[in-house]
Amino acid sequence: MTALLGAPAFAQAQAKAPPAPPTVLIVGDSLSAEYGLRRGTGWVPLLEKQLASENKAAKVVNASISGDTTSGGRSRLPALLAQHKPATVVIELGGNDALRGLPLDMTGNNLTAMTQAAKKAGAKVLLVGMQVPPNYGSAYAATFSGLFAKVAKEEKVALVPFFLKGIADGDDAAANFQPDRIHPNEPSQARMLANVWPELKKIIP
Repeated sequence: MTALLGAPAFAQAQAKAPPAPPTVLIVGDSLSAEYGLRRGTGWVPLLEKQLASENKAAKVVNASISGDTTSGGRSRLPALLAQHKPATVVIELGGNDALRGLPLDMTGNNLTAMTQAAKKAGAKVLLVGMQVPPNYGSAYAATFSGLFAKVAKEEKVALVPFFLKGIADGDDAAANFQPDRIHPNEPSQARMLANVWPELKKIIP
């Protein structure tokens, strides 16, 4: 009898359990995977601290893999969406496509497919744009950087025009990078977050 009397109270307590915090899924490459950095110093861990400081109850899942391309991200995304059920998806891919000279049409198609898949899963999307150095040729560089804005406009999603703004385009840019001159160093991670945060905070529930 005691157990039966306690059942309604238990059910009521279960019903009042707080909802799980929304998940922010980061699908990126080495720029988001802390390549060459001490663990916990990359822009994604800094994002977690930013969320905590602003009392935003969101869970960050960093599914970034060094060396990944938009094709790799596209193939991985369905499983990630099913597993984590994110409310927000940050797509930070494309830089390795350019470094490998992959067809720009393929990169654009992959970005579009990933964006559409995330939206179909109920997530809001932030595209993180990249640029390539002038030595790739002005036409290639302009077309590549324009891919992100084109997809964002067509799919009506948020955009960071250039992830490395203030890092790769300054007078003393080399000082902001690791010795390979490809990956930003630890002091530059806060600037990377500063480039992402204004747009990201708008779409986190």
